[in-house]
Amino acid sequence: MSEAPLYVPVREGAFISLRLFKTASGKPAAVAFSSPARLARVLGADQRWIRLSEPALRSMIGDLTGVGVAIDPAGTMTRLSSQVA
Repeated sequence: MSEAPLYVPVREGAFISLRLFKTASGKPAAVAFSSPARLARVLGADQRWIRLSEPALRSMIGDLTGVGVAIDPAGTMTRLSSQVA
């Protein structure tokens, strides 16, 4: 696992929550990007993000069964609307 900072998309409201997505194969995943530019290219420049290490991100989703981590996805994921971490 990498200790390099990752840029993780979040939702803001009363609190900040990770955005979860489904991979092209339908599996739930938290996504992270190696740079803000990569995140903006896939999710748009208005997408809010936080910086986390990979171990910190994995720790945050550790209790969510079957949720993986996708780093630098190419944009073939769909949003999970009913789950937040």
